[in-house]
Amino acid sequence: MTWNEKISDFENFLKFERNFSDNTLDAYLRDIRKLRDYAEFELENTGPFQITYENIQEYLFQLSKKKFSERSQARWISSIKSFFKYLVEDEVRTDNPTTLLEGPKLGLYLPDTLSFEDVNRIIKVINTDTDLGRRNHCMIEVLYGCGLRVSELIDLKISNINFKESYLKVEGKGDKSRFVPMATFTSTLIKDYIREIRSKYKINKRCEDILFLNSRGSAMSRVIVFIIIKELTEKAGINKKISPHTFRHSFATHLLQNGADLRYIQEMLGHSSITTTEIYTHLKNEELRDVILNYHPRNKVKEVE
Repeated sequence: MTWNEKISDFENFLKFERNFSDNTLDAYLRDIRKLRDYAEFELENTGPFQITYENIQEYLFQLSKKKFSERSQARWISSIKSFFKYLVEDEVRTDNPTTLLEGPKLGLYLPDTLSFEDVNRIIKVINTDTDLGRRNHCMIEVLYGCGLRVSELIDLKISNINFKESYLKVEGKGDKSRFVPMATFTSTLIKDYIREIRSKYKINKRCEDILFLNSRGSAMSRVIVFIIIKELTEKAGINKKISPHTFRHSFATHLLQNGADLRYIQEMLGHSSITTTEIYTHLKNEELRDVILNYHPRNKVKEVE
């Protein structure tokens, strides 16, 4: 069996048995294909059943010299270990050459967030006199007001919006659905967008139920959403690396800061594990530390001589 055959089998395993999202699936397959290319061109067509621990270790060492981030390196190792674990479980390889591989030690990753003032600054620079501006305003309010991933935003269906009960049905990672409440403000914006902006489009038949459309009446792409947010952030003069996910982080952080229970935040974000959601408690702890250092009287008085 060749690399391509086993990669195809691995893809089906991740997609249908592990329910990987499209983005995670693409990342894993991309990592394995890079290893395949290395084995074919640098190791004289060494196959997936012959490659050794030393071969893989040298491959990762060569990659590490290219100054990729530790987070990228950790993902490569995770992808490769998953692939060879699959081959062993599928009984097409008796040994696992990745057993001894260790990823780089990662520090705590605290995502960038926006203050409520920053969110408003971004919204204020949107030209809502145009149809595209009205759409973009609505998109950002849904990202921030409902904590959606960008993939969930562009796939959001009108039929999954319950205006009467004020919630969205969101189809998230691994085909898992969740229900997210909408604020009245967000609900009104969506209604106005559908009635006054979206109704003007000549809509592609395949996109008749998709909420956010481009000017051609088709579904929007992830890339376009990233570009829109990048341009608005620069226009607002915010010197942070902002992405659609930043609004999701801000949604969770602001809920926690205002007293929401972590379990409810977990449900609204669609995290399968509370451990993932707990990252936001670290953000809150950082904020508390700054408050103590800046405002506690013991940090303001001079030493008594």
